[in-house]
Amino acid sequence: MGTNTAPHRGFCVLIPARMGSSRLPNKPLADIGGIPMVVRVAHRAERSGAERTVVAADDLRIVQACRDHGVTALLTRNDHSSGSDRLAEACVQLQLPEDTVVVNVQGDEPLVDPAMIRAVAEELDRRPDCVMSTAAHAIDDISDFMNPNVVKVVTDRKGTALYFSRAPIAWWRDGMSDGIAHTLPSPAPLRHIGVYGYRVGFLRRFPSLEPAPLEHTESLEQLRTLWHGERISVHLATTAPGPGVDTPADLQRVRALVAAGH
Repeated sequence: MGTNTAPHRGFCVLIPARMGSSRLPNKPLADIGGIPMVVRVAHRAERSGAERTVVAADDLRIVQACRDHGVTALLTRNDHSSGSDRLAEACVQLQLPEDTVVVNVQGDEPLVDPAMIRAVAEELDRRPDCVMSTAAHAIDDISDFMNPNVVKVVTDRKGTALYFSRAPIAWWRDGMSDGIAHTLPSPAPLRHIGVYGYRVGFLRRFPSLEPAPLEHTESLEQLRTLWHGERISVHLATTAPGPGVDTPADLQRVRALVAAGH
């Protein structure tokens, strides 16, 4: 289903926002062109066609900043161990029906593509056999392929995720015949994009699932879903997403892009 076709049912966007960040204190409220970062994320998410966009925050300062800019926000507990736990609480507060499709957009992605959000919602809507959806795009740079901070995914012929890893996958037999990888394998490997679609019923159940050993090894929470035998459908995007914000250097980069009209 293309990104210009509306999902069969409406969807909601939930944006988890946590004030604590070791690398960038008070990150959700970081100023980008006169607007707090989390508000920029919400404004872009609202353009996806979502019926509802809500910020799920752990601090009243985030809630107030959102409300000051006309963004719906709610306060969640400040002791959640993950964004998924925070969103599960938000679903309860919002009393969302179990079959509602929710898209999780990270609060540090101020350049997120609204069409990408919509595509992830549509992906889950067309795959009743899956409990989650996400996105990926083809890698065209060997340094990204080798970078452990760039998460890779491999899929089956239907676009269902087989595995996510920080390692360069899929790997070809002669990839390091001389000790160094110089080229990318064919077909092109896929970079995972961290936008997730869930059905509310599964999202509320997810925090109670036993964490997977592989989840701890890779530091990738989505592996819990696969470890428990559930399926994740992957939308293949044609372009890479805009940069997120994890560090002060990232923030300066995004500020420059916004000032340039991005």
